[in-house]
Amino acid sequence: MSRALLLVNLGTPRSPSVRDVRRYLNEFLMDPHVLNLPWPARRLLVSAFILPFRPRRSAAAYASIWGEDGAAQGSPLLRHTEALGTALGERIDGPCAVAMRYGEPSIAGAVQRLAASGCAELLLAPLFPQHADSTRTTAIEAVRRHLPAHVKLEVLPPFYDRRDYIDCQANLIERHLPPDWDHLLLSYHGLPERHITQADPTGAHCLAKPDCCEQASAAHATCYRHQCYATARALTARLGLDAERATVSFQSRLGRLPWLTPYTDEVLAELAGRGVRRLAVYCPSFVADNLETLEEIGIQGRDAFVQAGGQSLTLIPCLNASPDWVKALARWVG
Repeated sequence: MSRALLLVNLGTPRSPSVRDVRRYLNEFLMDPHVLNLPWPARRLLVSAFILPFRPRRSAAAYASIWGEDGAAQGSPLLRHTEALGTALGERIDGPCAVAMRYGEPSIAGAVQRLAASGCAELLLAPLFPQHADSTRTTAIEAVRRHLPAHVKLEVLPPFYDRRDYIDCQANLIERHLPPDWDHLLLSYHGLPERHITQADPTGAHCLAKPDCCEQASAAHATCYRHQCYATARALTARLGLDAERATVSFQSRLGRLPWLTPYTDEVLAELAGRGVRRLAVYCPSFVADNLETLEEIGIQGRDAFVQAGGQSLTLIPCLNASPDWVKALARWVG
């Protein structure tokens, strides 16, 4: 066997119990690519100010979307990612494995199994369309730490603007839009602004001006914000939507530092106040449904929108293991 494929997604707790969620959050938040503070400050923040309080709230949120059996396979993110891996494995030559950057199945275990299969090359496919150090970079570094020296590593580039990725999303949205929808909200996972500026190789472009994402720059190769807006432009053009019918926002902010704006929770209220009654929401930075789509948007977001005066919120599912998405990925990695 010459080449193996490894799909990596972000991660999930083992169960929605407070104990398992605390363990997961500790691993996630202690990654310097996630909280890019010096280790002592990061340890103090996580141990003293986050872990005593957040696991219980997060465990309740996970429980609201978890499978009935309460076991690991109840995690939507894991279930959809494994289904994608199974479907891809039936279309490509060579072994295919799935791993999570945090939690199980671990990157270490997946790399060990694939290396033992006799592969000379490992193709890593981080399942993150846009580049961010807190997703792609940390996954790539984790794989490199565990990869044997004799196995060559190849990494699938960000695919935020690939034509078939845009087509897959557009087809999915068209299938799930209700007939009487008013507005489409494209809600991306947020990032602290300093993650954007620290990833800027020029040191002077990102967030320096309001229109920085529209001005050509070498910074765009690693700029999450630019790549989110590039996805949104391509997607709305493919759907034939004008600016009045689609909005971009950023969700899931944590802490008091400034994050990318506009914030999704505020946009939901603003749209309802502007008279939008039947809102559809799609989350283009995720390829598999998870806590941030199903609970944050599908439950919390829907309640907030209705309370602000909206009538209905339709959450459009992620690509998950849809057949055209499987075909597109198989072409990329084949």
